[in-house]
Amino acid sequence: MKPHDTIPYTELPDYSDEERIARAHAFYDAIKKRRTCRDFADTPVPREVIETALLAAGTAPNGANHQPWHFAIVESAEKKKAIRDAAESEEKAFYEGKAGKEWLEALAPLGTDDDKPYLETAPYLIVIFGQRKGGMYPGEMKQNYYVNESVGIATGMLITALHDAGLATLTHTPNPMKFLNEVCERPANEKAAMILVVGKPSKTATVPVHATVKKPLDQISSWL
Repeated sequence: MKPHDTIPYTELPDYSDEERIARAHAFYDAIKKRRTCRDFADTPVPREVIETALLAAGTAPNGANHQPWHFAIVESAEKKKAIRDAAESEEKAFYEGKAGKEWLEALAPLGTDDDKPYLETAPYLIVIFGQRKGGMYPGEMKQNYYVNESVGIATGMLITALHDAGLATLTHTPNPMKFLNEVCERPANEKAAMILVVGKPSKTATVPVHATVKKPLDQISSWL
């Protein structure tokens, strides 16, 4: 490698192979309980939980360490309603034919439609933006790299951190999403990637049977 400033690599626990296997199984047992939720309670969630999960997401690997993401946390009832109104308008067109027959058939077993009450009910909406320009420091407008990949990894880590804290999530991607820049007061160089709905599930929340079917290992991996 070319010369550059360094610090020692993070010290990792010196687990035995048996301990590593046990921990891998324990994590899988915990994360396989994660389910998308479409029926949230309005129960408050401490802000510190959200902030700490965001810090965890901020450790994600990313292009040139520019960290090309911004998380807009929406808790205002007025702004949540504005997001719901705009999102449902887009979703109505989607379900009335914009999506196409094949896509709508794929969604049918999940029972989704254009009604999105959770966008107002859940205590938090985290609107995730990718930054096409930015850099590491305030005021910079450098080119960012691998923005979609970086934001995707960070979002996955955020969902995992929130699940570990005992919170339910839902990823929502109305199309188009340009209205989110205005609602969240974000600049034009940022592009909304998704809305992450966060909170506790309602006592009547259910999961579509279709969503519980996961591909086995031999269908999602290969050893070369």
